[in-house]
Amino acid sequence: MYYIYMLRCEDNSIYTGIAKDLEHRLNEHFTKDEKCAKYTKSHKAKKLEIAWKTENKSLASKLEYAIKKLDKNRKEKLINTPNLLGEFLKDKIDETQYCIYK
Repeated sequence: MYYIYMLRCEDNSIYTGIAKDLEHRLNEHFTKDEKCAKYTKSHKAKKLEIAWKTENKSLASKLEYAIKKLDKNRKEKLINTPNLLGEFLKDKIDETQYCIYK
């Protein structure tokens, strides 16, 4: 399983990433571990907003890339209304390959 997640940072920005072990990866972000993302080193991660799971890294990478291309307004809408995933990204991903994790 692979996870695609969106974190809220203290400056209200949103970080999107992928992980094989979600809990471990989140811990790296929240503790500013040496392996946390460069972005979350300078933008303190505050909370997990949403996560999806999928079967393999390729599918996870496609969704991560597509979400990162969305503007902030659409990311906020996606967090608040996860079923918009297919509507926002219908030409980029097959939404049936992903399910909400959290």
